[in-house]
Amino acid sequence: MMRRRTTLLASCTALALALGATACGGGPVAAGGGGKSLSGQTITVAGVWSGSEQKNFQKVLDAFTAKTGAKTQFVSTGDNVSTVVGSKIEGGNAPDVVMVPQVGVLQQFAKEGWLKPLSKNTEQSVDTNYASVWKKYGSVGDTLYGLYFKAAHKSTVWYSPDALDQAGVKPPTTYDAMLKAGHTVSDSGLAAFSVAGQDGWTLTDWFENIYLSQAGPEKYDALAAHQLKWTDPTVVAALTTLGKLFKDKQLMAGGQKGALNTDFPGSVEKVFGPKPEAGMVYEGDFVAGVAKDQFGKKIGQDANFFPFPAVDGGKAPVVSGGDAAVVLKDGKNQKAAMTFLEYLATPEAAAVWAGAGGFLSPNKKLDLASYSDDIARETAKSLVAAGDSVRFDMSDQAPAAFGGTKGAGEWKILQDFLRDPSDPKATAAELEKAAAKAYQG
Repeated sequence: MMRRRTTLLASCTALALALGATACGGGPVAAGGGGKSLSGQTITVAGVWSGSEQKNFQKVLDAFTAKTGAKTQFVSTGDNVSTVVGSKIEGGNAPDVVMVPQVGVLQQFAKEGWLKPLSKNTEQSVDTNYASVWKKYGSVGDTLYGLYFKAAHKSTVWYSPDALDQAGVKPPTTYDAMLKAGHTVSDSGLAAFSVAGQDGWTLTDWFENIYLSQAGPEKYDALAAHQLKWTDPTVVAALTTLGKLFKDKQLMAGGQKGALNTDFPGSVEKVFGPKPEAGMVYEGDFVAGVAKDQFGKKIGQDANFFPFPAVDGGKAPVVSGGDAAVVLKDGKNQKAAMTFLEYLATPEAAAVWAGAGGFLSPNKKLDLASYSDDIARETAKSLVAAGDSVRFDMSDQAPAAFGGTKGAGEWKILQDFLRDPSDPKATAAELEKAAAKAYQG
């Protein structure tokens, strides 16, 4: 599943790599041709990815195997990563590494005492190669537990250039202009937007981009920390703005019912698949991976994006997300797991997936030439350039019960709002009720 979604080497380890050696402090990362330091060992890595994302991450795992001799096994958890990992730990079957897609889940794992602090080598790589915001989101207190390997730029609206050309519209720069352009697209025979309402997380992403632009970053941070109540007028205003889209049958492929029956891969298919039903789909940069891998689209030619537009005179938002690699205390092979994280922190590891597409790295040391197309280069450059002004996906910062669980909390309440967007105030009250309960817990 495509969620919101990097990383290492301290100078000593980097030098060791450059010299083809295998030594250095907190666990060696064997260099190519420098020996197979972890031969005979196996690490299990759990993550939410499936489909093309899982296939591309497998290339990274294979590169680690080629480098160190360690075998790897990937376990797909589906959306409910905290539940799945929790039950595996209880059953004495904990994975060694988990790719955690939510800050809230990382914090929960740390509070449960499930995580090992990352090695000094990894921490030095993060200090050197990342904007400090990524260290902040990977830490609990002053302890670094999570390494952001894959990031997402979640302020991108993807479109079919053919569909927009046919309708005679240009990529809009304001939210109202986007809805207006959408009407022009639907007048030309295609629905404007394909909305993945079956996956609650996509709806939280819509809300967050609108909220960040309309209410501003300070309010965004306050709401993310639940220092501001969801009944605040700024929340009602953002829901009202989102409701303009949700209640307009002309704008969504299949209307509300169609949206509620469309999952994320399906929403991309409705724009870029063999039988297009819509001209645009809003989601992160990882849309490109699906359009390219599953529907053979040439990114930049058959599929392009414009930045999520500014709302009500605010600034255009830059919302991000990411998957952080963590090491579980109960894993069977912690030393190899730590070595794997040191590898993930290298530009070399990031380059493997960057070349395959559908991937962004927050690692400043990754050469932009590693990306497979100009559009990926553009989104990666924009994400790295945003530095510490990037705001992490809000629902991912929340406790999992509120912001990261299928059929519950924010995901479900926004699905109910999509079904009936007539009362933003009542929806805000429901959100506050669920948030108050989850943040107390």
